[in-house]
Amino acid sequence: MRLLTLALCLLPGWALADPPAASLGKPLTGAEFEAYATGKTLTYSDGGAIWGQEQYLPGRQVIWAFKDEPCEYGSWVEVAEPSGPMLCFTYEDQPQDVNCWQFFRGPKGLVAQFMAGGAPLSELGQTSAPMNCPGPQVGA
Repeated sequence: MRLLTLALCLLPGWALADPPAASLGKPLTGAEFEAYATGKTLTYSDGGAIWGQEQYLPGRQVIWAFKDEPCEYGSWVEVAEPSGPMLCFTYEDQPQDVNCWQFFRGPKGLVAQFMAGGAPLSELGQTSAPMNCPGPQVGA
């Protein structure tokens, strides 16, 4: 029994991480995502470390900020794909860049998989409070 306990304690961190997005079933549709997220500010993590926050406003409008970075204003649309619906975000500062994701319901909240690759992001927390987006620094 001691050997089993020791083996469980030595498991690598990935064994305790959220499951990969592909194992979570069907991605959320735009309507499902909108019903879940609108009116909330969600904090996302990458491997447990805060990655950023996004506030979901009515009319599929958003405010996004990477951790310790300025806010970016944008919107999203649903795009049908054979692998399931994708939600594609564009932001005012780079309207030519389209960032498409699939969102899944995970055991602890949303799991977001960037369609261009990379590890999924996990919802770390949510609030109904708006994001703090201070204006640009003025003066010298």
